[in-house]
Amino acid sequence: MPFFSSRQKSTLPVRTRHSGDAPIDDVSVTSYTVPTDAPESDGTMEWDRTTIVIATVHAAGQRGMGYTYADTPTASLIHDLLRDVVMGMDAFSPQGAYMAMWRRIRNLGRPGICSMAISAVDTAIWDLKARLLGLPLVRLLGQVRDAAPVYGSGGFTSYTDRQLADQLSGWAHQNMCAVKMKIGRDPQRDKERVRVAREAIGPDVRLYVDANGAYTARQALEQTDMLAHYDVRWFEEPVSSDNPDGLRFVRERAPARMEIAAGEYGYKIFDFQRMLAASAVDVLQADMTRCGGITAFMQVAALCQANNVPLSSHTAPALHAHAACAALPFTEMEYFHDHVRIERMFFDGLPQLVHGELRPDLSRPGNGLELRQADAEKYAA
Repeated sequence: MPFFSSRQKSTLPVRTRHSGDAPIDDVSVTSYTVPTDAPESDGTMEWDRTTIVIATVHAAGQRGMGYTYADTPTASLIHDLLRDVVMGMDAFSPQGAYMAMWRRIRNLGRPGICSMAISAVDTAIWDLKARLLGLPLVRLLGQVRDAAPVYGSGGFTSYTDRQLADQLSGWAHQNMCAVKMKIGRDPQRDKERVRVAREAIGPDVRLYVDANGAYTARQALEQTDMLAHYDVRWFEEPVSSDNPDGLRFVRERAPARMEIAAGEYGYKIFDFQRMLAASAVDVLQADMTRCGGITAFMQVAALCQANNVPLSSHTAPALHAHAACAALPFTEMEYFHDHVRIERMFFDGLPQLVHGELRPDLSRPGNGLELRQADAEKYAA
């Protein structure tokens, strides 16, 4: 996809909706598609590439950057619709831009690419605000911890047993608190794969599994006996997140040491509210590349705190690091193989992984990330 910038259209009106000192004067977006390093699959899907959509906003001579893992139509929506919404708005008021974007997409529907497009722009505006103030983003949000624990995530169903063992044991050797693998494509085969995983990481590292909604509630409950035998502590999306009653059914009957997690497909605050109201999960997941960016992620954190439910971030670890260190009920971050790989390829200023925790760089303003344009350009969609 071509690079889009509001500066390419000199006739675009700049409408100042607030009287702040830093009206947004440029919005651009580019998408990049990166092949995976091996074929990948989970319980319900197969893929061989990942697309990152990067939004950049400018105000008062500074720029902020945010992104989402989506597809090229998401970039088109930012360029064709949301850019005009945020142009002229106050960079010091990300929540104002957030609400304006939600109002603009009312007739398009909130879930899916609309929410992911808003997520990219919202995270960019928060980054811009922090850079304008000369602060690391975590300090702007209100830092409550120095670093966020991570768990290694991958273990795709397409992997051989050797690939699975090597990847999970590699994370265990990096002092990660836990590792997560995919299940659900072949329930009979999964028993052997879970055994291989437990043997590879040893008895002291927590083992998590993710079915990506592949099971019915009763099928998932049947799997919990096998999973408990290998001391699996986390069962993610045993059924679809669209089925909170099914999640609660499994949660209420699963072994006491096994937590039920879901929430990665929450696209609006009401999705998370319904899941909590249904007592569907032990751990609520939120993905700021999908749920509405930093503004929404911190709203979800407040919901979790009010309901005494831990919060975990889903994928995009470099983007979540600052907010994870500012969210009071936060527990652990997903260190997802595909996104770690892309973030290392594309960005300078990544948060550092130290003793199984991601630590934001407090010497850099904003989210600290700088796009290596030349490295990214070869993947431009």
